Amino acid sequence: MSVYSMTGYANGQNGPVGTQPETDARPPAAGRLGVEIRSVNSRFLDLSFKLPEELRQHETALRELLTSKLKRGKVEVRAAVESTAQAGIAEPSTRLLQRLNGVQDGIRAWLPSARELSVADVIRLAAGDSAARGDWGPDLLEVTQKALESLMAAREREGARLATMLKDHLGQLRKLAAQAVPLIPQLVEQQRARFLERWQDAMGLTGGTLPEAAQDRALTEATAFAIRIDVAEELTRLSSHLDEIERLLKKGGEVGKRLDFLIQELHREANTLGSKSAALELTRIGVDMKVLIEQMREQVQNIE
Repeated sequence: MSVYSMTGYANGQNGPVGTQPETDARPPAAGRLGVEIRSVNSRFLDLSFKLPEELRQHETALRELLTSKLKRGKVEVRAAVESTAQAGIAEPSTRLLQRLNGVQDGIRAWLPSARELSVADVIRLAAGDSAARGDWGPDLLEVTQKALESLMAAREREGARLATMLKDHLGQLRKLAAQAVPLIPQLVEQQRARFLERWQDAMGLTGGTLPEAAQDRALTEATAFAIRIDVAEELTRLSSHLDEIERLLKKGGEVGKRLDFLIQELHREANTLGSKSAALELTRIGVDMKVLIEQMREQVQNIE
């Protein structure tokens, strides 16, 4: 599966709807429909709709359509209708003319002085009837479906770019870890030599003998210090986290939350490595690691 970003934009529109045979079914609406979908990162799926009055009844259908494809992200859907009534004259159907004629006869039977409908009145009523009875539902879902497919393609392209950057950072972190590994035994040996040197100095000051309690305390301190400066365990865990991140990037799908957790773990290990560092070179490696991990955090926050 692909890795998807939560950032993307897509739009779609249809052309003016043509005429259809005169039936009892509701005719399609006349006009141009446009749909825009914008998506940014979010911890959860947050949908918002900005629809004109004539489209609000279809919000539930739109929500179901989007939730079937999107799992995370703050998504805004905008739709607009541009009526063609002002650009041309709506031609009244025969059924409408018959209905208007019947209504007019009924009114004049009660109000003989009422004037007859003019051509302008009939055209105006025909335009109002088309707008009132027009059904944007099928067109709205079709245009939104196409825009959603474009959005998914855009999010997939951005996700592939993010995955490539993350893999590059993984490689750099592995190189830094490889530089740190040979430093560990060297640091432990250096500290052991320093301890022995100070121990011999202390023995010389005391005439070659120390109380047993003092010797035990010195050995305990030496052991504790050796443990504190040994970062082999942190490097092992860091390598394990890098392997898991690489596996998730290959797997794809909804991996954003898992990746975010692993980035936190990487940051913890890098912090520990820096705090336990007893050499300038190891400190530099820890700082470089934290810089890379912070860059990865920013990228992972955009992955679905």
